[in-house]
Amino acid sequence: MKLIIQIPCLNEAESLPATLAALPKEIPGVDVIETLIIDDGSTDNTSEVARAHGVQHIVRLTTRKGLAVVFATGLDACLKRGADIIVNTDADGQYKGEDIPRLIEPIVAGKADIVIGNRDIENVEQFSWIKKRLQRLGSWVVAQLAQSTVRDTTTGFRAYNREAALRLNIISEYTYTLESIIQAENKNLAVANITINTNPVERPSRLFKSIPEYIKRSLITIVRIYAMFNPFSIFLRMGTLFMIISGLLGLRFLFDYLTTGGEGKIQSLILVAILSIIGFQLIIVGIVADLISANRRLIEDMLLRVKKIELKSKSDEQSA
Repeated sequence: MKLIIQIPCLNEAESLPATLAALPKEIPGVDVIETLIIDDGSTDNTSEVARAHGVQHIVRLTTRKGLAVVFATGLDACLKRGADIIVNTDADGQYKGEDIPRLIEPIVAGKADIVIGNRDIENVEQFSWIKKRLQRLGSWVVAQLAQSTVRDTTTGFRAYNREAALRLNIISEYTYTLESIIQAENKNLAVANITINTNPVERPSRLFKSIPEYIKRSLITIVRIYAMFNPFSIFLRMGTLFMIISGLLGLRFLFDYLTTGGEGKIQSLILVAILSIIGFQLIIVGIVADLISANRRLIEDMLLRVKKIELKSKSDEQSA
């Protein structure tokens, strides 16, 4: 069994050596452990430092693409290099290399497709009170939408087996953390959790510039991905809400009409008609979106087959 530890990097020449030194060299049940660096257009000598410290695989992007693209690029590169298990960790040393054996244990035992390393958010010293509350709120929202048991949806310390890595198709350009969990739950992948401790990190996050920006982008990602997998549910609820409001206004107009003749209430009747039309259209849009969603699932099944054929062909070429 081959494990590849992928590390997204952006100007991490200073912190990378300590992170690499902390990675495990041997793990029970794993035959080969390799490391892959995805250099997201660093302007320092991140790639050179990685090479000097024995990193086996380096993927360098010419310009900065963002965390989501880097993560997806890493998964693809790991699969093409024969990984059976892929661990994603950060270059800043936040996550402890000694936790990797525990992280992959459910996968090695065949009990999980994905394992999430949940941080003890309340005890992470560098997180402000506001950030801790936002982390909790975000995890709760994802849990409600995706029926997920993950308590820390933004953690980057994760492990994937080969099948899970093949099935995930990241479309966000911002971050993969929320999207991959929602996808995993909707694709019936087995997700397990472990609790981890973290190392203190002094430098600020490079993913977002401010809390409002983080909230905005996270909400957009959650709504977009949930709507992609459950469009009929969303549009049906919205359409039903408009229809209920329309019905209540209609009952009010009917009551006024029967008691007072409805004089001066024509605006209410017009509003009833408008809300009814909007509600009906939303339900129709939901039906169409659900059909499109079904087509997307068929396309993803075809893409999965293509990926497997491509990897098998590559493996046969290397064996020859």
